[in-house]
Amino acid sequence: MIALQGARVCVTGGARGIGAATAAALVERGATVWIGDRDLDAATATAERLGRRARAVRLDVTDVDSFAAFVDTAAATGPIDMLVNNAGIQHMGRFVDQDLAGLHRELAINLGAVVTGTHLVLPGMIERRRGHIVNVSSMAGKVTTPGIATYCASKFGVVALSKAIRAELAGTGVTMTTILPAATRTDLTAGVRLRLQPTLEPDDVAAAIVGSAGHGRGEVTVPRHLAPIGILEDLIPSPIMWRLKRFVGGADYGAFDEGQRQAYLDRSRAS
Repeated sequence: MIALQGARVCVTGGARGIGAATAAALVERGATVWIGDRDLDAATATAERLGRRARAVRLDVTDVDSFAAFVDTAAATGPIDMLVNNAGIQHMGRFVDQDLAGLHRELAINLGAVVTGTHLVLPGMIERRRGHIVNVSSMAGKVTTPGIATYCASKFGVVALSKAIRAELAGTGVTMTTILPAATRTDLTAGVRLRLQPTLEPDDVAAAIVGSAGHGRGEVTVPRHLAPIGILEDLIPSPIMWRLKRFVGGADYGAFDEGQRQAYLDRSRAS
């Protein structure tokens, strides 16, 4: 496994939320962290708050050249020990009502960037027979949720991609963990109806991400007791499951308070 003291770690989407909490937890354990984010000002503020072991780099995870430059910047002082593919966005509402370009961008950030980042760092890790990659998915990667169909597709994709690559990595000394958190109180869930759903703080997810460096297990659900839910969805007849989801999520799939969510939406569209 990866000893975090002295490790070099890259975190995408690290300016806020889960990414910022993860960077803080890594720095606390002695790692040097490169915080990649499109919002360089926010990333810089986070890095300054965390001290000399944190560095901010502008990163557009949908741009291969930008991602490669981010990796090269981190690797300039030595090999990358750990990559946390955390960057993600979430659009809400009925699939048919959403902007097609926005849906493609959601896939590019949530899934395409995981492909890119993993492909960039794996060759060096395999050559050194040492390294750890964490792909942040979601419980939406196990349980379909009406109103965030493309988000679910992207997170299901992260789960499947990680599982297939993990099999290829057997015996290489490189590990890969998929993190599947429940709804987490970040800007991404601002204004979202979370009735009867377990919710987390970013620090809860960060602890699972950082902890994976010490065990390398394939999948970690946060909280752990939700792990069987994906299996239950396949076992429960669809009409019953749809009623359960409507009971939890409300009558309007994908409904949210636009006023509470506006700042997140504006920043997402601007970037």
